[in-house]
Amino acid sequence: MTNEEFFAILDSGEEVVAFSEVHLKMTELSNEAMKITSELNHTYHTPEEIKGLMERLTDREFPEGAYMFPPFYTDCGKNLKIGKNVFINSCCQFQDQGGITIGDGTLVGPKTVIATLNHQMDPAKRANLIPKPVTIGKNAWIGANVTILPGVNIGDGAVIAAGAVVNKNVEANTVVGGVPAKFIKYIETE
Repeated sequence: MTNEEFFAILDSGEEVVAFSEVHLKMTELSNEAMKITSELNHTYHTPEEIKGLMERLTDREFPEGAYMFPPFYTDCGKNLKIGKNVFINSCCQFQDQGGITIGDGTLVGPKTVIATLNHQMDPAKRANLIPKPVTIGKNAWIGANVTILPGVNIGDGAVIAAGAVVNKNVEANTVVGGVPAKFIKYIETE
């Protein structure tokens, strides 16, 4: 199975049956990601070296102005799309097999978790996976220790307060916080 075929299946939202060909491809890509992130995380790297490792991890150009403070963890890397001038702080964990898109100028706080896969509720099918992408708009600010759950869309300019668990879409130019995250206020813009 090619990467293109694999991501077409995941992008469709189709359930991935445990130990199927698709599930085995997930494991293959996870093993590759572990190898690259181990290299990224276990010694100092210059910004140019981080850029090169992220390009190997994602199979795409690391955008202009994007920067990251390792360590960084992911289950895949190949379904992660990062915009220009994005900053990813240390100890983030992105489960991107279901697809993560981060818009230009977004700031991601330390220890952020972004999940894109759920398990089946039926115990007999519990190991099956259901992919749902996460999209974060432009110029958003994700605070420290935030968890973003599968299928969530965060609007442009939104702020997610530290420690929030985001289980629903977030409107543009709003602040949300809490567990689960709830609307706090609108952001006044010029």
